[in-house]
Amino acid sequence: MDTITLAFIDNLFRGPSLLIILILGLLIFGRKLPEVGRGLGRGIVEFRKGLKGIEDEIEAESSKPSPKLSNRESSEVRTPVNDSGEDVRVSRNSGGQTPA
Repeated sequence: MDTITLAFIDNLFRGPSLLIILILGLLIFGRKLPEVGRGLGRGIVEFRKGLKGIEDEIEAESSKPSPKLSNRESSEVRTPVNDSGEDVRVSRNSGGQTPA
């Protein structure tokens, strides 16, 4: 933009020009302003309710205990290491490998 346009926009929102714009806006949209305010207020309330619901879900999930593995599940790890493509179980206790 050139400097003339920027100067016009800058001067438009100062002093009496801003007052005239506000009065025209009030005359045009005056009847709808209470409805807009109510709608905006309801929207904010619904947004806060939604946030509260999400916060409650997160808090409920974080307070649940994590599932514990049984001794057998925690002592064995299944990984495919055979050339034939068979899964091989590696036991932490014995250190040996046995085909699954």
